[in-house]
Amino acid sequence: MISRKSRSASIDRQSDIFVEDQSRTTAFLRRAKSYGAKGAVEMLETHVSQVFLVADRAYKLKRAVKLPYVDFSSAQLRLESCEKEVAFNSVTAPKLYLGVRRITAQKDGLTFDGNGPLVDAVVEMERFDQDNLLDHMAEQGKLTPRLMHDVARTIARFHHAAPVVRGSDKDLGGAANIAGVLDINEAGFATSHVFGDEEVADFNARFRAALASHAELLDARAARGRIRRCHGDLHLRNICLFDGVPTLFDCIEFNDAIATVDVLYDLAFLLMDLWHRDLRGFANLVANRYLDGMDDDDGFALLPFFMAVRAAVRAHVTATQIEEGGGDSDRLVQSARAYFELAKQLLQPHPARVIAIGGLSGTGKTTIAEALAPRIGAPPGARVIESDRVRKAMFKVPVDQRLGPEAYRSEISKKIYDHLGESAHAIASAGGTVIVDAVFDRPERRETVERQAAEARVPFIGIWLEADKNVLRKRVAARMAGPSDATVEILELQLARDIDPLNWTRIDAAKTPEMIADAVMEAVRRA
Repeated sequence: MISRKSRSASIDRQSDIFVEDQSRTTAFLRRAKSYGAKGAVEMLETHVSQVFLVADRAYKLKRAVKLPYVDFSSAQLRLESCEKEVAFNSVTAPKLYLGVRRITAQKDGLTFDGNGPLVDAVVEMERFDQDNLLDHMAEQGKLTPRLMHDVARTIARFHHAAPVVRGSDKDLGGAANIAGVLDINEAGFATSHVFGDEEVADFNARFRAALASHAELLDARAARGRIRRCHGDLHLRNICLFDGVPTLFDCIEFNDAIATVDVLYDLAFLLMDLWHRDLRGFANLVANRYLDGMDDDDGFALLPFFMAVRAAVRAHVTATQIEEGGGDSDRLVQSARAYFELAKQLLQPHPARVIAIGGLSGTGKTTIAEALAPRIGAPPGARVIESDRVRKAMFKVPVDQRLGPEAYRSEISKKIYDHLGESAHAIASAGGTVIVDAVFDRPERRETVERQAAEARVPFIGIWLEADKNVLRKRVAARMAGPSDATVEILELQLARDIDPLNWTRIDAAKTPEMIADAVMEAVRRA
C-alpha cells in the first residue's frame, strides 16, 4: 500500500512537471499584443485555472495539473475540457461564454487558432466587473434578501430543467453517488500533510457513518429522478450579476461524476458558503425559497449532511493548494482547518421540532418565522412552510399576484391546512425542524398540526401572536403586494371570530421581531 506521504510526493512531482511545460503559454497570454490589444493584462488564479483579463474579454486557461479528481495533463485534454466548459455553461450564462480559442505553435512563436500544432487552449468570455461576483458582494455587505431570493429561484429553475441521470446497475442508487464523492474527498486528503492520519481517519469514518444513516432516503431520491447533471461548484464566487441578473457560471466540466449529483447536494455548496461566512439568514432564506420552487421537502433533512460534505471538499481542495506551494501557506492552512472543523460541526445532530406560529393578519407571523428560522434546527435552520405561499403554489400564480375569492373557499383552506400538517410531519419525521406559518384561527386547524407533530414523535411548540385591533388594522392597510392577500375586510372577519380556548403560548406582537424571536426561543427551551 502506498502511504499518504508517498502518494502526495508523487502527485506533487507530476504537477510540477506539467506546470513547467505550460510556461510558454502563460508568457504568451500575459502579453497584450497576443490579443491585438494594448495596455496591461491582469491575471487571476484559482486552484486549477488562470484567468487573463484584457480589454473587454477574459481568457481562462486550465492549469496543467493531474489530481485525483481532474486531469489537465495534456493540451488535448485541456482543449476538450474548454469545449465542454463552453457547452455546459452556455445553459446558464449564454452571453458570458463566447467560445474556445486554440493556442498553436508557429515558426515565430505562439498564436491563436493557427495552423500549427496544438499547444494549449483557453475559454474566451465576456469580461465583467469583479465587484459583481457574489463573494465580493458578500465581503462588502452588498447581498440583499431580494437578490438572494432571485438567486434561489434561478437555481431552482436550472435544477428543474437539468437532465435526470440514471446510473448503471452498480451505481444507480443515491447512496452510491455520494459514496463516490466521499471517495474523492478521501483521495484528496491523502495528498495533504495539513491533517494528521488519525484525525483524517476519524473524519472519514464519521462521514461514512452519516452516509449509512441516510442511504435509504438517498436511494429513494435517486429513484425519483433527483440525481441530475448539475453545476457541481455552486458557491458564491461562481455566481455573478451579469446585466443585472443573477447568473450561474464556471460549472464543473472536467469530471462528470462531481457534477452528476442530487440537486440538493448541488445547492448545499452555496448554503455551506453562506453559513461559513456567518450569513446564516441568507443561507436559510435561499434554502426556503429554493424548496418553495422545487417542491423537494422530502430531502430537507439531508441538507446538513450535504453541507458537511461540501465543507470537507473545500477543506481538502484548500489543503492541496498548500502542497502545490500556491499562495500564502499560513492563510491556506487556517482556511483548510476552518472548513475541516465546520464539516464536523455540520455533522452534529440537532433535535427535530414542529413550531406553529399563528395569529390574525397583521401580527407579523412571517417576519417572526423568517427571523427565527436561522436560529433553530440543524443548518441551514428551519424549513418555513407558509400558508400564503402554499396557496399561491396550489393555484400556480406568483406569490405577489392576488387570488380571487374562489381560492379561499372553505374546502380549499382545508386542503391548505392538511398540506401544512402533512409537510410538517414529513420533515420532522426525517429529522428536520419546521416552522408552520398560518392564521390557525380555528381549533381544528391547530389540532391538525399538533396531531402531525405527535405522530412524528417530535416536540410541538404552538405560538400565538396577538396585538391591539387598531394596530393590526393599520399594518394590514399599509401592506404592499406579497404572499398575503389579507385586506382590512378579511381582518374584520377574523376579529369577529372567537378563537378560544387556545393553549398555545401567547406573545405580544407589538414587540420588536428580535424580542418576539427571543420569546419564541425561550418557549422552545421550555418545551
